[in-house]
Amino acid sequence: MFEESRVDSTDKPSFYRELAAQMTALLSGESDEIANAANAAALIFQAMPELNWAGFYFLRSPQELVVGPFQGKPACVRIAVGRGVCGTAVAERRSIRVHDVTEVENHIFCDPDLRSELVVPLIRHGAVLGVLDLDSPVPGRFDADDQAGVERLVAIYLAACGAAEGAQ
Repeated sequence: MFEESRVDSTDKPSFYRELAAQMTALLSGESDEIANAANAAALIFQAMPELNWAGFYFLRSPQELVVGPFQGKPACVRIAVGRGVCGTAVAERRSIRVHDVTEVENHIFCDPDLRSELVVPLIRHGAVLGVLDLDSPVPGRFDADDQAGVERLVAIYLAACGAAEGAQ
């Protein structure tokens, strides 16, 4: 059973262990990707300090991401693969951490307050399904501990959504 509790964010490895435990409990028993994305985005947005956006983009064609469940300001709806941080993470099949988005040549400015970004691709069985995108108004908000922690959260999300595959 899920029970949200405040997580101390001063010790990042402990913070992400606790957040991972909460996400595991929250998504337990549910395999729907949209329902799980909605709850995952809400949990991350509430728990992580200094975020102004947390959400998912799903690959709906080989060339385009479409916004999914999120928390925060209204978002860009469609992003071309290879464009911006999210599109680049899909094209390069890797997590991308940006210290200051104003220094990224092809960044897509959906929010004028955005300064740093962390994008983790959703990859299952070798296929890219989309990305988890975290935005902050604080330059340099995300470090290697954040990347590792969020990559773990994405793995929990993907495992929960893939639970129905194993039963088929």
